Amino acid sequence: MALTTTTHLNFRGDARQALEFYQSVFGGHLTVVAYGDFGMPKELPDADKVVFGQVSAENGFSIAAYDAPSQSPAAPAPTATTRENGMTLTGERVFVAVGGDTAEEISALWDKLSADAEIVEKFGPSAFSPGFGMLTDQFGVTWVLQVNAAHAG
Repeated sequence: MALTTTTHLNFRGDARQALEFYQSVFGGHLTVVAYGDFGMPKELPDADKVVFGQVSAENGFSIAAYDAPSQSPAAPAPTATTRENGMTLTGERVFVAVGGDTAEEISALWDKLSADAEIVEKFGPSAFSPGFGMLTDQFGVTWVLQVNAAHAG
């Protein structure tokens, strides 16, 4: 049996912009379906929000997202992720991790993804990888980018 795992991100009205940004970083095919496309009356406030969105690329990258309906409980206040004394400190439950074969390919993704991001740990060589970095993007999603250990060395 083969399994596929796709990270699914939950937004509060900016899923479309986030997905468009992720497509500009990782490439691939963008799918966006609004609540109104599924029959919600167009005059309702959430009709133009994303009920299903996904970016899928031939290189294996895949991420899904939607806009939580406005009547959903409020999201908890974001907690900043920081690095102190060699430790990652966070209150977040999820990071999105992306690994690749070479420092060059991951560095190129880092350069795009880091636009307007808060850098947690600058991309560069680490004790366990020739390329590792961590950032929180302009949409509040924390990403870990690294050269896969199997390809290091």
